[in-house]
Amino acid sequence: MADALIPKFAGRRIAVVGDVMLDHFIVGHVDRISPEAPVPVVRFSREEYRLGGAANVAHNVTSLGGQVTLIGLTGADPSADQLRAELSRAGLDAAGLVVDETRATTRKVRVVTTRNQQVARVDYETDGPASDSAIQRLIDQIDRAARASDALVLSDYNKGVIAPAVIDAAARAASTAGIPLLVDPKTPQAERYRGATLITPNHHEAELMTQMPIRSVEDATRAARSLHHRTGSSVIITWGEHGMFVFDGTAPEAVGSSLPAAAREVADVTGAGDTVIAVLALGLAAGAELLDAARLANVAAGIVVGRFGPAIITAAELTHAANQRPQ
Repeated sequence: MADALIPKFAGRRIAVVGDVMLDHFIVGHVDRISPEAPVPVVRFSREEYRLGGAANVAHNVTSLGGQVTLIGLTGADPSADQLRAELSRAGLDAAGLVVDETRATTRKVRVVTTRNQQVARVDYETDGPASDSAIQRLIDQIDRAARASDALVLSDYNKGVIAPAVIDAAARAASTAGIPLLVDPKTPQAERYRGATLITPNHHEAELMTQMPIRSVEDATRAARSLHHRTGSSVIITWGEHGMFVFDGTAPEAVGSSLPAAAREVADVTGAGDTVIAVLALGLAAGAELLDAARLANVAAGIVVGRFGPAIITAAELTHAANQRPQ
């Protein structure tokens, strides 16, 4: 399956809309506790930046061979400049980023040890609704991008980009273009995402959206059916060490499938959902059935959670890992 599907990722055009972020890591050694307060003293070693949020989704699409149009919102600040530099370094075009001078570019600063132990995190962000003018500029770009794409992704981190008007516009644009709309949701209002082809909440988000505890496959089935009823979408619930639960709402029987986790060792789950939705979008754009795309996305998640921070994978890595999995 992997050998047949993954080569079809090459050249598939994915439009990614959402909350772009800059992940800033300050790395150092810890060998003592501060005399001023019971906190570790971090002796600076180095710093690095990575693409986060919707930008990480876009990075994963290109690393897997796809082509991407990235649409998001930044401020007019040094973090926006650094974000654009990181996009350029990754070979991604920043032309789709809308600038709103009243907002801060989302930057997450993590202080970590050289052994990848997180000491603290500082978030710089404006998470209120974007202005009407910024939303309209985003919508204008979505309409154009959808016409030239094979799939459309909304990456919602609840930072103000994926407003109801943006979701509605994306649903219309995807329907007009005849392409799938995939949503990685954040808010508990499930009806907000009506019109999507697929939504991919993690199990905590699915519990909030349905007010149902998810402790078993039966629980996941009930939650997925509820979400399908409320949104009209197929549903994939990502479930950490339990893997994924896939509910294909287009199937005649509309039954669910449980996929066991593919991770061998978990280092960091940051950004795993970004990789998952990138693989799903490429798979559906390439004509795969949802369950086949989900199997590959599950394998991809197992790779990236073994890496620290937001991570990407290549088509070669995904092919190798998928071929090692029992069929």
